[in-house]
Amino acid sequence: MVQYFFVYLLTINLIGAGLAVLDKWKAQHGRWRIPEKTLFLACALGGCPGVYFAMRLCRHKTLHKRFMWGIPAIFVLQLFVAAAIYYLKIHEGLF
Repeated sequence: MVQYFFVYLLTINLIGAGLAVLDKWKAQHGRWRIPEKTLFLACALGGCPGVYFAMRLCRHKTLHKRFMWGIPAIFVLQLFVAAAIYYLKIHEGLF
């Protein structure tokens, strides 16, 4: 079960990074852009690290406070929720 979760996280991070790089390419070539909601959805589904590092690597949306603060905030919230679930599972036997 755990290995499937890690495969999922790897996949969603690769997809998120790919979306960020593709959006940068589309911006440079005057094409239809990927909606910001889609990038945030990839983050909400667990792809924050992939999206964030791809944006930093290709210098895309780095001046947008919504992305530079929002994506790390979503990631911290996800880490907090994961830690809480882990704590409850180990110490309370709820799961």
